[in-house]
Amino acid sequence: MDFLEEGSWNLSFAGAGYLALYHVGVIHCLSQHAPRLLQGAHRFYGSSSGALSAISIICNKSVDFCCCQLLGMVKLVEELSLGIFHPAYAPIEYIQQQLRDTLPDDCHILASQRLGISLTHWPDGHNHIVTDFATKEELIQALVCTLYMPLYCGTIPPAFRGERYIDGALSNNVPFANCASTITISPYYGTADICPRSTSASLHELNAFSASFQICTANIYLGYISLFPPKPEVVADISRQGYLDALRFLEQRGLIKEPVLWTLVSKERPAPAKGGCGGFTWDVPHVQLKDVACFEQLAPELEAALKKTCQRDSSVWTRFHRSGPGRALTYLLLPWSLPFEYVYYRSRRLALWLPDAPADLLWIWGQIKGMVYSVFSRTKPGLR
Repeated sequence: MDFLEEGSWNLSFAGAGYLALYHVGVIHCLSQHAPRLLQGAHRFYGSSSGALSAISIICNKSVDFCCCQLLGMVKLVEELSLGIFHPAYAPIEYIQQQLRDTLPDDCHILASQRLGISLTHWPDGHNHIVTDFATKEELIQALVCTLYMPLYCGTIPPAFRGERYIDGALSNNVPFANCASTITISPYYGTADICPRSTSASLHELNAFSASFQICTANIYLGYISLFPPKPEVVADISRQGYLDALRFLEQRGLIKEPVLWTLVSKERPAPAKGGCGGFTWDVPHVQLKDVACFEQLAPELEAALKKTCQRDSSVWTRFHRSGPGRALTYLLLPWSLPFEYVYYRSRRLALWLPDAPADLLWIWGQIKGMVYSVFSRTKPGLR
């Protein structure tokens, strides 16, 4: 891929759950050092949370906005006494409302033919890539469908154009990953163009969901925190690593004329060797975040956004709630407080669900009839 002809390449963002902040680091690095890769791309593909990263590029959202939205969700989970198992945890409803409040009114026009959202059709599991959107609400529905993880997000799949869809990562986690003109981005150790490089000696790979993952303990950990988010500071470090991995990709492809990564690990300038796209290349080191003494000098805008969003409320009550005695008191009161919280939040979600209840109940009835007919068809020959 020489990136000479504008519109001859695509970017594909893997589904990553709460690891989507990795994509923010990658996007910020590309916008700083190779803005042409974003401006001249033909289409941006994404599944699950990767689709949110793709739409953020199309709608020209700032790095501060993206960090605030994604880390804001992590901080909300941190405040819940039972984490994602708390009845107040409703990621789909939260994201849907944020999309309605923050996306511009013409987002569907901007996204049509530039955004490709990976969807998994329910119940046959076939993958669909949607690239055109008639209204803003239709675009939001497509994004909600690709984010919907069964059981984790609820029990009734959302609808898009009269059909039920679930998380696009379950059928195609990295759309068009095998296409030579696609730049793939993934926070998991594997074979994506931009991804972390593992120090593990394991050469085994797992090919699943149209993506390749290295079998290592680091990927198991990343898979866990993608659904059960750790502290915001840990997620922020993943974004910083995304910036470094994108920088390594640019240097390896000869798209940067200065050895930025080399200067982070060595004081001596590398001897250039002929290669790359008609220019000079050098041995590009693999730099991990722990190797960078001051990340703020490398990416001041990203660092400022991450630090700003990671800050907690400094009020007396909030500090007490985060302290050891405060958490102990919270868990001691759970047997009394949890039933009331459960009734309150479930009633609230029920009220929000009522407008969609007729269509959802009709769909459930259709599923029940289909299962009964299937069982009857299989047992009928044996009854004769």
